[in-house]
Amino acid sequence: MKILVCISHVPDTTSKINFTDGDSKFDTSGVQFIINPNDEFGLTRAMWFKEKQGAEVTVVNVGESSTEPTLRKALAIGADNAIRINAAPTDGYYTAVQLAEVAKDYDLVIAGKESIDYNGGMVPGILAELTGFNFINSCIGLEVDGSTATVTREIDGGKESLQTTLPLVIGGQKGIVEEKDLKIPNARGIMMARKKTLTVQEPVQSETLTKAVSFEKPAAKGTVKLVEADNLDALIDLLHNEAKVI
Repeated sequence: MKILVCISHVPDTTSKINFTDGDSKFDTSGVQFIINPNDEFGLTRAMWFKEKQGAEVTVVNVGESSTEPTLRKALAIGADNAIRINAAPTDGYYTAVQLAEVAKDYDLVIAGKESIDYNGGMVPGILAELTGFNFINSCIGLEVDGSTATVTREIDGGKESLQTTLPLVIGGQKGIVEEKDLKIPNARGIMMARKKTLTVQEPVQSETLTKAVSFEKPAAKGTVKLVEADNLDALIDLLHNEAKVI
C-alpha cells in the first residue's frame, strides 16, 4: 500500500502573532513553525501501517524552501521520502490542485481535517473531488484490509463507522491516534532523514479562488471585577447593566 500524508507547515500555537502591510500579511518574524497537529496524528497512523503492513509512506507539502525543516522532521519520524511542491499555499483550492497532481499515484491519502492557521477545512474534500477518490472526513479511526478501509468518524453527538474502498482520501484528527502515541524523532531518525529523498516539484498552473484581505486580532480581554460571594445584588446588577447577559 502506498500512503501519501499531506503536511501543513503552521505556526506553533505558543507563537506571538503579528501582521504587516496594513494588517494584510502574516508576520513570520520570530515565529516557530511545526507540523500541523491534525497532520501529525495522520502521519503517526501512517507509520503504524508501515510497521504492521509494510506500507510505503511519502509526505508532501505545498510550500517554499522555508518549509523543508518541517518535511525533514516528518522524515525523521519515519516517512520514507518527501515531496515539496515549490509554491506558496495561497488558498485551499490552489493547494488541493497541487496535491492532486501527486496524490493520483497513491492508494491512501491522509490529510488533516483542517490546519490550525487558517482553519479552512476545505483541502481534503477538494482533493478527493479532483482525484475521484472516496472521501471521509473527521476520522478518528482507520483500519485497512486489502482494498477495504474501515473508518470511524466523529459526528454530532457521537461517532459513526463506515466501510469503503481504496483509493481513499481521509481528513484525520486527534483520535486516529492519541497524543501519547505521537512519535518524537530520535537521533538515529534525524541522521537517517538526512539521507532520505526530498524531491522538489514545480507547481502546475492553477487559479486561486480566495485571498486574505485583512487580519484582525481578537479584542483584548477586559478587566475583571470581583464580587463578594455573599453580595448577590451587586452580581445581578453587573450581569444586567454591564455584561447585559440577563
